[in-house]
Amino acid sequence: MSIDRVATNSQSQFLIQEMMQAQSSLNTTDQQVSTGMIANTYGGYGDKAALLEAARSAQNRANSYQSATTLALTQSDLQNTQLTQLSSIAQQLQQDISEAVANNDGSSLMTQAGGLYQQAEQILNSQDANGNYIYGGDKNNAPPLTTNSLSDLGTLGSVSQAFANGSKATSVRVADGETVQVGVLASNVGTGIMQVLKDLVDYTNANGGLTTNMTSAQSNFLSGEIGSASTAAQGVNAATAANGNVYDQLQSASDQQQSMSTLYQGFVSNLQDVDMSTAITQLNQNQVALQASEEVTSQLNKTSLLNYLTG
Repeated sequence: MSIDRVATNSQSQFLIQEMMQAQSSLNTTDQQVSTGMIANTYGGYGDKAALLEAARSAQNRANSYQSATTLALTQSDLQNTQLTQLSSIAQQLQQDISEAVANNDGSSLMTQAGGLYQQAEQILNSQDANGNYIYGGDKNNAPPLTTNSLSDLGTLGSVSQAFANGSKATSVRVADGETVQVGVLASNVGTGIMQVLKDLVDYTNANGGLTTNMTSAQSNFLSGEIGSASTAAQGVNAATAANGNVYDQLQSASDQQQSMSTLYQGFVSNLQDVDMSTAITQLNQNQVALQASEEVTSQLNKTSLLNYLTG
């Protein structure tokens, strides 16, 4: 084999390596332009890989907290509406009893009380979109109020037996190491109202009902229940105010989560996103370099073949 042929083979191998390198560089810049990212694996980020992974993890965590907080805000908003309604029921019960005493006519009171019971039951046994009982706490797979009517209350030894909710209200984690109690237990907001209703049904069961012209005993009994109904309304109002504070706390947490998510997103972008104008320029240069390398290699291969045939 001649010296010229050996030299030509060496040049050919070198150019092939150069062409492969040009192809690799072109693939890299093509991927960067198409995805907008420096690399599609952590290995492509070198010593910044650990930092990028930590930033992505922090952003995902913030997004997860925000998703849970958004659901909690929806629940808290619904509870505000329902607790306000429950307070109105307690106030209406107080008013109905007061009017019965004022008019000395208790004949329609139990019918009114039955209607208010049904309204209260509907609220206390309400469910969310997933079928969970909102006021069930950590036992949200069954109705927290077990009675179905005013007469059912009269069969119980105590009003506490009417409630089957859990003992722990639901909470949501809004940040690392920070939780907010969102849920409200049916027994905490419904016991006062149900106690007044049970008092009414127990009295009528024991004394033959309330009459048009009430006796002094009937009037005295109802007068005592006016204060109980007022206390029940005050208790629900306090729960409504506390729920409002929870809503504000959740909204503040959501705003903070959004800010952190945006911050982490910017940090991730700074690490992983390419300068698109620079990447496009580099892509064009790599395309030209590869084309030139292919042309030179092609010419060299033709020369090598000619030398072989004439050697």
